[in-house]
Order: sequence, then C-alpha cells, then structure tokens
Amino acid sequence: MEKTDEYRQIVRDILTEYSQIKSANEEVEAELIFDLERDRYQLVHVGWSHKRRIYGCVLHLDIKNGKIWIQHDGTEGGIANELIAKDIPKHDIIIGFHSPFKRQFTEFAVN
Repeated sequence: MEKTDEYRQIVRDILTEYSQIKSANEEVEAELIFDLERDRYQLVHVGWSHKRRIYGCVLHLDIKNGKIWIQHDGTEGGIANELIAKDIPKHDIIIGFHSPFKRQFTEFAVN
C-alpha cells in the first residue's frame, strides 16, 4: 500500500474510533467529515446540551504532500501520539496549529 493511502486509512480509523466514544449527553452527536478528494478529515460534535447549542471541531487533520497536518486537536492525550503509535514517523507529522516559527522547536516536521 502506498504511504499516502496508508496514512488516509490510519487517519480515518483513528477519527472513527473517537466518534464512537459516547457523550454524557445523548443529544450531542459525533459527526465524521471525510473529504477524500482533498484529503481533509474532521470529527465535530453537534447537538444540544441543556438548551444550549453545541457545535465544535474535536479533530481536524489534512494530508498534504505525504505529510499529516494536525490543524486542530481537541483531545486530551494528543492525536500526534496516536499517529506515532501507528508507526507514522515524526518527520511526516506537522503540528499545523503551531506557528511556522514555533514548529522548528518541536520534534515534528516543519513543512
């Protein structure tokens, strides 16, 4: 399997696992958004909690030029750690929510 295809499958699998975690509030749904044409992947929470609208991105990952860009990470443990656990090398992971200047000081890819 080509590296990018493998990364696509890993990203979809991880987001799918997260989407199956049940919320304490049954009126909030986890929605998976997979744009396979542009390699954009999101998990969002949508619904109502105590008469209040809930809408928020939990995870947003893109695949660009053979690298996984973490655009948003609303998880406790960090999605980068899960990608590493799935044997994705750090040089293929970009923390996109860090500024380009800050990225140079991380153990992950800069671009």
